[in-house]
Amino acid sequence: MNNQNYELVVVGGGPAGLAAAQEAYDQGIRDILIIERDFELGGILQQCIHNGFGLHYFGEELTGPEYAHQFIKNIRERGIDIKLDTMVLEVTPDKKVFAINSDEGMIEIDAGAVILAMGCRERTREAIDIPGSRPAGVYSAGTAQRYINMEQWIPGEKVVILGSGDIGLIMARRMHLEGAEVEAVLELLPFSGGLTRNIVQCLEDFDIPLRMQQTVVEIKGQDRLESVVVAEVDDNFKPIKGTEYEIECDTLLLSVGLIPENELSEEAGVEMSSITGGPIVNEGRETNIEGIFACGNVLHVHDLVDWVTEESLIAGKTAADYLKGGIAKRSKAIDVNPGENVGYIVPHKITNKVDDRKLVNLYMRAKQPMADVKINLYAGDKKLLDKKARRVEPGEMITFPVPEKMISSNDISSLKVDIVKEEK
Repeated sequence: MNNQNYELVVVGGGPAGLAAAQEAYDQGIRDILIIERDFELGGILQQCIHNGFGLHYFGEELTGPEYAHQFIKNIRERGIDIKLDTMVLEVTPDKKVFAINSDEGMIEIDAGAVILAMGCRERTREAIDIPGSRPAGVYSAGTAQRYINMEQWIPGEKVVILGSGDIGLIMARRMHLEGAEVEAVLELLPFSGGLTRNIVQCLEDFDIPLRMQQTVVEIKGQDRLESVVVAEVDDNFKPIKGTEYEIECDTLLLSVGLIPENELSEEAGVEMSSITGGPIVNEGRETNIEGIFACGNVLHVHDLVDWVTEESLIAGKTAADYLKGGIAKRSKAIDVNPGENVGYIVPHKITNKVDDRKLVNLYMRAKQPMADVKINLYAGDKKLLDKKARRVEPGEMITFPVPEKMISSNDISSLKVDIVKEEK
């Protein structure tokens, strides 16, 4: 066994891990290791060659690789240690990290703190249980994106896309630009899970149809996909008999949701949220295990990488504070609860002693699209704060800054956020 020691170990070298490591270094922590299972840093950004990244954080429009390069350059300039092609096998509650690679064999690392930044993975056909044969031509949207953008191989010529999340929308445009016929984008829900700008720029600009409340109920074909059978669904998402129709295609791309990669988190004993699929964390992104933090898509799936970066900087700073002498805690934690039309809120609780000069940003998603709304923050029955919004969409993260002086009282034990229609 190869035994090593680091003050801070960051598991994952994607945008979350890079930002967290950079911030921890800038806060005075020098003994940092980033572990990445791929052969390069940057994570999913390396295959996202379209633009639209960095508008919030960098103030300019970048491609995915350009965004990643900024942070990779910063990490290398700081001299932070990196292990590539290295698989983390286990993280223990006492912050031992077990990993393996071809150069060093089995590695045991004693860490002062650990930041979990493993990202997320796509749901597969098996996860959504589509019946039919098993021909070639059925891919997750992310796999198809990698084939085209990094391997220069086009998966097919006549395409149906199931799911209107951002990657599905982006791949509709990508396939069209490569010369494929995109027959339709199908969405189970009555609204899209993607950003409005992607619906406009990826579908409407290219006359690609988006069909709501429809899904694939059968896959046909032997060696290669030949067609899919589509049906409308009712309010309980069950196919409606008699509405079936067939679309000829040689390729089906699945964009049916992302799952945070939390096997390591669960084995470490981290408390998990049944809603987000990620760890339950406080405002510093610390889990229930002292000294283990989580950020990025392993915590909850983000719509913009800029929000991943913002959140990961929080985790990096708090991990540095922890390593430099600990974090003062409140005498009583404040639970943060989603209310009317709020799917979830991160952080799940506020536990650290507050600085009245700062803000606590609450990140949340609406359950359904609504126009002309008011976002209300309550402590018990008392309204503390509200904010108007012209429109909220489930696919777009809502950030709600709360002045810490509002919640500094030890009388507050819980907060709740509602999204309601604004009264005229």
